[in-house]
Amino acid sequence: MLAWLSACSGNGQGLDQGGRPLTSGGTAGGVLTADFDSIQHNVFTPICTTCHAGSNAPQGLHLDAANSYSQLVGVPSAEVSALLRVKPGDPANSYIVQKLEGHAAVGAQMPFGGPPLPAATIAVIRQWISDGALRSPVASGIGTRFAALSVVPAAGDFLEAPPARIVIAFSQELDQTQIDATSVHLEATQSDGRGSVDVLPATAFVPIGNPRTLIVEPAAALSAGRHYRVVVGGVTRSTLSSIGGDRLLSSGNDNDGTTLLTEFDVAAAP
Repeated sequence: MLAWLSACSGNGQGLDQGGRPLTSGGTAGGVLTADFDSIQHNVFTPICTTCHAGSNAPQGLHLDAANSYSQLVGVPSAEVSALLRVKPGDPANSYIVQKLEGHAAVGAQMPFGGPPLPAATIAVIRQWISDGALRSPVASGIGTRFAALSVVPAAGDFLEAPPARIVIAFSQELDQTQIDATSVHLEATQSDGRGSVDVLPATAFVPIGNPRTLIVEPAAALSAGRHYRVVVGGVTRSTLSSIGGDRLLSSGNDNDGTTLLTEFDVAAAP
């Protein structure tokens, strides 16, 4: 449900006067290529993070380098939940393309308040999606510790509105057979952390084409004025593993074998 929203305001930073991407040195060079790192460097970071960064980024959509891939590929949009933000292999039905081209069913063209991206730039993003919306060539993760690299909402965030889902990016591909109601659960307490702990119904799944990402989606909208935690494992619960069999190590919370992935607060209704 996270999406490009009309609250976002792009300013064209990162483009020259002709709308062409700039190199890191600030000169037009036609360096934008149909791979994720290039799109991140030339489009998402200089233009989109004007709004889509920080704990209260519009609809929780973070487009900084640490979070954007896990927030985009295979993730349903907030404005039109039937569409994925990025549907690998299908740019026409990827919500990001519809927003950039200005014909999405909901909301304004992105970047909001700034010049539209040049057709050539959008064509490169289309090509990346057509090619499978792959990560740029990087280390496979083999030999690295299986761990959560980033979470949205992040630990300690104080949100103005409840998030539609929690998105966790991992260092290795997840073993999807280990993901069930006993391995990942969503908890809620009072905002002061006191009182009983409620375990909320939620679905955990790996998005299409994004095997290093886990989405935790509450069955019902989260309430305002509460404290939330996403927890893995426990004495009577299974834990998460990578596709290579590496288990997510316990953080040792209260010696119960759990790993806390994130905890955040949602502001009380005014």
